[in-house]
Amino acid sequence: MRISFFYTVLLLLIFRVCGFAQEVPPYKNPDLSIDERVQDLLQRMSPEEKFWQLFMIPEDFDSNDPNRYRYGAFGFQFGAASQDGNVAGQILNYDASESAASLARRINKMQKYFVEETRLGIPIIAFSEALHGLVLEGCTVFPQAIGLAATWDTELMKEISSVIVEESKIRGIRQILSPVINIASDVRWGRVEETYGEDPFLTSKMALAFVSPFEENGIITTPKHLIANVGDGGRDSYPIHMSERFLEEIHFPPFKEVFSKGGTRSVMTSYNSLDGEACSSSHWLLNEKVKKEWGFEGFIISDASAVGGANVLHYTSPDYPSSSEQAITGGLDVIFQTAYKHYELFIPPFLDGRIDKKVIDEAVGRVLKAKFELGLFEHPYVSETLIKKDISEHKELARQAARESIVLIKNDQGILPLNKNIRSIAVIGTDANEARFGGYSGPGNGKISILEGIKQKLGKNSKVLYAEGCGRNTIEWVTVPENCLSNTFNHKKAKGIKGEYFNNLTFSGEPTLTRIDKKVDFQWTLFSPNPKLENDFYSVRWSGKITSPESGTFKIGLDGNDGYRLFINGKLLIDRWDKLTYSTSLADFHFEKNKTYDLNVEFYEPVGNAKIRLVWNVGVDDNWQEKIQKSVATVQKAEAAIVVVGINEGEFQDRASLALPGHQETLIGEIAKTGKPVIVVIVGGSAVTMTNWMNRVPAILGVWYPGEEGGHAVADVLFGDYNPAGRLPVTFPISEAQLPLVYNHKPTGRGDDYNNLSGLPLFPFGYGLSYTQFTYSNLHFEKDTISQNESTRVWFNIKNTGDRDGDEVVQLYIRDLLATVAQPVMELKGFKRVRLKAGEEKEICFFIEPDLLKMFNRKMEEVVEPGDFRIMIGTSSRDLRLKKTLTISK
Repeated sequence: MRISFFYTVLLLLIFRVCGFAQEVPPYKNPDLSIDERVQDLLQRMSPEEKFWQLFMIPEDFDSNDPNRYRYGAFGFQFGAASQDGNVAGQILNYDASESAASLARRINKMQKYFVEETRLGIPIIAFSEALHGLVLEGCTVFPQAIGLAATWDTELMKEISSVIVEESKIRGIRQILSPVINIASDVRWGRVEETYGEDPFLTSKMALAFVSPFEENGIITTPKHLIANVGDGGRDSYPIHMSERFLEEIHFPPFKEVFSKGGTRSVMTSYNSLDGEACSSSHWLLNEKVKKEWGFEGFIISDASAVGGANVLHYTSPDYPSSSEQAITGGLDVIFQTAYKHYELFIPPFLDGRIDKKVIDEAVGRVLKAKFELGLFEHPYVSETLIKKDISEHKELARQAARESIVLIKNDQGILPLNKNIRSIAVIGTDANEARFGGYSGPGNGKISILEGIKQKLGKNSKVLYAEGCGRNTIEWVTVPENCLSNTFNHKKAKGIKGEYFNNLTFSGEPTLTRIDKKVDFQWTLFSPNPKLENDFYSVRWSGKITSPESGTFKIGLDGNDGYRLFINGKLLIDRWDKLTYSTSLADFHFEKNKTYDLNVEFYEPVGNAKIRLVWNVGVDDNWQEKIQKSVATVQKAEAAIVVVGINEGEFQDRASLALPGHQETLIGEIAKTGKPVIVVIVGGSAVTMTNWMNRVPAILGVWYPGEEGGHAVADVLFGDYNPAGRLPVTFPISEAQLPLVYNHKPTGRGDDYNNLSGLPLFPFGYGLSYTQFTYSNLHFEKDTISQNESTRVWFNIKNTGDRDGDEVVQLYIRDLLATVAQPVMELKGFKRVRLKAGEEKEICFFIEPDLLKMFNRKMEEVVEPGDFRIMIGTSSRDLRLKKTLTISK
């Protein structure tokens, strides 16, 4: 009996163990291949669960909304299916002030929910932005991307990337929506600052150096934007009509580089259209090129709301469900929208069969594969036991990066570096005190402004005088505020102004809509003022009272797309009723303080893309002339002046003019009249035209957006503790009339000059000065004749012939002298940042392999054609010091 009982218990235990083992699904077995695990998990998922793996939203968890938590609409990327079939989206809206430990705990809390409390236990991937540092509290802010490109230093870029990896991982971040590897082919584009410049080779190498440490350490990179996110006129997300050849030669190389060599596992599409097809649903671009031809195995995500853009931007889809179907069928894997509630617009074709199940499974499989590769199923949580690390080494790296990024543009008579024993110096300009970081930036760790950096550098022995200058913008008028407008609506007095909206252009009949608008300040671009109105055919009449808080004769008027009128007390003050352009029309009107005047504004729009504002200069302190005079007076008290100026740019902030905005050019001119030595420091992420003032100052520094240690770095360069060696990653034109202007264009059919302007730039690609001088000599090949499949080496000597240690950026350019298809006049194919002590000489070697000599022939085959190639070594694309010919034999 005892033996029988013992064996009975033993058999029960064995059955329990075996039964438990059988309950573990294959997708949770780490001993199986990733493909096996993906396929097992796919067959267990419902159509709704699959959709939620492909839907991401920039919303965060709201602890006061448990339903939203349960249904996964709190912003975690590529979520896990819940018992209700819904999952998390994507996390983006972090609290920038949240500590690393707090964020890690919050991510773990959400991860725990999806891993332990949902039906399938699929983990999430938390993501953030990291263009030049993670955009979170306690994270290091390095120079903006264009400044990192200006270092021409891939080893430095790897160090920076490794720091960002470390700061990301301890917070639980496993994906970054970076870097931007679009080619900045037109410097009017507002997002040039986010790029690595105009050249595909430089961009490819800097991008590879950036993404590799992330992917090697289990953080997904998402280079963007596919493809050519800047169009005619330097306009953001403008439609492009580019040949396959041009895309392959210029725009595709950086993406192919990070896919094939960097291991990047995600990529983001652009908002624009390519040959009439939205990039987020382009079968040719996404399926044929990226997935089939290039063999990309990662997942493709849209830019925020780009899929819905097929309705409101490109007009290629009748409704949102159809745009969802077009995108996924066209090769997109993940739909990125801006709100949880949008899922209702995009989920239908996933459930009703409009999207082929195989297409859905392929997209979901790509996302799941990334999660398995990251090891999230086995190790979903980040350690919450964070050791407070001394970040001083990160700040030192930020300082070094800023130093290396600074470009010495002009230095007549060696005015720089300045003597640290200077008794007094004037620092002028708001940008000297602001410490701007540029787009997609975190708060930084104790950022140092240029003014503060100079003060700390000079100490108490020198007097540093500061004046704000005239600022980047001069505010000449403002929108009339709500508290100065009133109306009577439904027999009740209220603030604001009554708006009557008509579905015609003549204010005929009864208004379609009547409402109270707080003020007249509208921009209706992708939509009409109200769903009841047609987007491209409506008129508005605003009526009410206006009251000025002070007496005087002021300017009042309208700013926007013309087709507007302004009446005060029944008198017509502004009349631009013909639809022609955008304008600001102002008229003088005498107001008495607190007196009420009748106000009427009329506006109509027969095309769409409308903008209208009621503006005046009441309360505007338009004293830029006085500020300039104060700055001049400050300079007169000093031995020298550092004038810090800046530009305005950013996403959807393209620049029609490349001149310094506001009255900064006047500021420079007036200060130059003092006769004091003037150094101009330019803050900004793109080119600036300078012909109106550059000959009036002896020195110019381009410092980009230099990051949290930028003030120290600029001071290091100004006062000689660091010898600048940054190089321009974009061409600086003389005038906007030359644009687009890039160094690597194809040979022209005739000339490239205008009859009143040179075709050459103000400052060329690759340009930058130093406090020392370098000479080049002794160019020679290992072999000067090679076959199409062979490689060779080219050597040359470089010597620092000055009296200061310094860096030189040596640049290798190649030109195919005779080809079956026209080739660029030159192409960057190699670069090295070389450190040389005063008087030191080094031999430099470039390895020339077939990939550097390839071109696309008439059949769009990538080949090395026999013939002669000009090998050129120089310090910029215009300053070529050494040349020899390499022959490729048949």
